[in-house]
Amino acid sequence: MQEPSRPWTPVTTCGLRLDDEAVRIAVGLRLGTGICEPHACPCGARVTADGAHGLSCGLGPGRIARHAALNDLISRSLTRAGFPNIKEPPGLSRSDGRRPDGLTLIPWRRGRSLIWDSTVIDTVAPSYLQATSASAGAAAEVAATRKNAKYTQLAGTYFFVPLAFETMGPINSNGMDFIKDLGRLVTQTTGDPKETSYLFQRLSVCIQRFNAVAFRGTFEQQELVE
Repeated sequence: MQEPSRPWTPVTTCGLRLDDEAVRIAVGLRLGTGICEPHACPCGARVTADGAHGLSCGLGPGRIARHAALNDLISRSLTRAGFPNIKEPPGLSRSDGRRPDGLTLIPWRRGRSLIWDSTVIDTVAPSYLQATSASAGAAAEVAATRKNAKYTQLAGTYFFVPLAFETMGPINSNGMDFIKDLGRLVTQTTGDPKETSYLFQRLSVCIQRFNAVAFRGTFEQQELVE
């Protein structure tokens, strides 16, 4: 997810610093090394030493908070770029009643307001592993295609962007282009040429923080005995 042209800068004031445990988990998940003792997850599944089960566990904690945190980053960046917006906008025509994650209140492109919807997909989930082992970002593209199909009804009125992040970093190609455009527009407002890099890094750090939350959620919570 991070732009390859700039190194990651762990600046605390920019929200770009991970604690030591989150770094340990991120590195372990990336390398597939042992980061825990095998144990039973509260969902009943067996967690192997690599700890990857937590990233796709149906009972995994932090999913709602992760989704909210990612959308907040996008919303605040749009506001900084001069595009006021609202999250989960009411009143958009959807047959199933669901709302996209956000809507700009002024046109984004071609005279249309932007709507976006984000999701996070586990790169090493069994259902995606065959595809992601052959092509980086394959799971993100599959998820983006599903999002496009879901919002076909609104695509004729709004400029829709699916944002599909993978737990190991890749993002769908349309989402990548959108984030680059957004960073460029923020740079035009602030004058800081690093805005695009910082935006990619904030999104990446957010994913890694919640990967650590998901991993820790696989441990049974022990009741305190007085």
